[in-house]
Amino acid sequence: MEVGLNQSISPMASRKWLGIIALLFAFFFGGSSAFAATPTPSPTGDIATTFILGGKIADCGVGIPGIKISVTGPGTSANLVTDKKGVWEVQTPTTTRYLKDKFTVTLDKTTLPKDRVLIGTSTRTVVFNMVNSASAAFKLVPIDCGSTSPNQPKAAENPVVVALFNGINFGLMLAMAAIGLSLIYGTTGLSNFAHGEMVSIGALSTWVFNRVLGLDLIPAALLAILIVTAFGYAQDAFIWRPLRKKRIGLTQMMIVSIGLSMVVRYALQMIFGGDTKVLTQGATWSILGISMPAVNVICSALSVVVLIAYSLFLTKTRIGKATRAVSDNPSLAASTGIDVEHIIRIVWIIAAVLTGIAGVFIGLYEQAAWDTGFWNLLLIFAAVTLGGLGTSAGAAVGAMIIGLLVELSTLVIPPDLKVAAALVVMILVLLVKPEGVLGKKQRIG
Repeated sequence: MEVGLNQSISPMASRKWLGIIALLFAFFFGGSSAFAATPTPSPTGDIATTFILGGKIADCGVGIPGIKISVTGPGTSANLVTDKKGVWEVQTPTTTRYLKDKFTVTLDKTTLPKDRVLIGTSTRTVVFNMVNSASAAFKLVPIDCGSTSPNQPKAAENPVVVALFNGINFGLMLAMAAIGLSLIYGTTGLSNFAHGEMVSIGALSTWVFNRVLGLDLIPAALLAILIVTAFGYAQDAFIWRPLRKKRIGLTQMMIVSIGLSMVVRYALQMIFGGDTKVLTQGATWSILGISMPAVNVICSALSVVVLIAYSLFLTKTRIGKATRAVSDNPSLAASTGIDVEHIIRIVWIIAAVLTGIAGVFIGLYEQAAWDTGFWNLLLIFAAVTLGGLGTSAGAAVGAMIIGLLVELSTLVIPPDLKVAAALVVMILVLLVKPEGVLGKKQRIG
């Protein structure tokens, strides 16, 4: 193998990186606690920094502009008009209390289009149900949507196509986190149960920078990825590398990762509280006749770009080839002059970057919470196992299969069982092909 790499990080560079990591952790775990520990307490003791009340009035899937809406309630009195997409939105005071403060939303029926009739009364009463967003639904008496008007679709959206789009979107997000986990497993043999918390940190960091500090979404996402990268580097520098030097077994290291996962997860709950943090998704685009949040479409496109870039890195660059060599056989790679520890350090950084991106995107797709990564960790492990342990391509394929199964299964079973359906299919596939979809058969003994 024509791969030779014998590099190491100088003590000065190491101290520089550790200093940067210390500053980032001081801000994230110390400074961000200020966002969840002061003003007016809600019923759960969590701080609601931003409350958004809104809705959309549509006809045959097309928003109706110009409808007047009035909102009154504690500290709120607003007169609104729906925009060109039929959307209206108002921000209520930060002192709004969950389940207690009631807001009255009234629609002016005289501003409805001619011959359109509102279903029910023109007034709705709304409370915030333990999340920072609420909506008031106004529906119109259905009409024939087969009009040839260019502003009206000829038919309703196909639920199968919608689920297919959602499955591809979710699968791409899952793929980046699964590749990160697969990279770590392939080079170190560690099944890192704290990987899900890296996803949670990515989602919650985005919320802090975007919704609390008011940064635009792009710089907020980049800073969140930097936070997760620092966390991944710190894990290897302060936990896994010392344990490897002491030749601790993989089973013991896996147990350590479970403990680390629990510590970080409940630390996030203490800092951010137990409620869901809402990240605004903005406009809706129509793709092939299917209405989808613009941010989901953009995230899917960026996911494809990131996966292609990672694939080129792994196959075309010197460090990528060295990473594959270490993954295949660490001892043989070391004998060819490759600094295995240096490669593992790089792998942790790359895995953390990919997982940070996945955390940002999943936060935008599902919203952010202290246990976002925990609930997705099982699917990430399922993707890695289904695709083939230790293979990046297998992790990506497995993630796409899991993502599609999760979303498409909702067409025939209750949404609460969609994760179970994906895992059942994984078990059936492994019974036929135990090494996974792209895994290689290995001789044991």
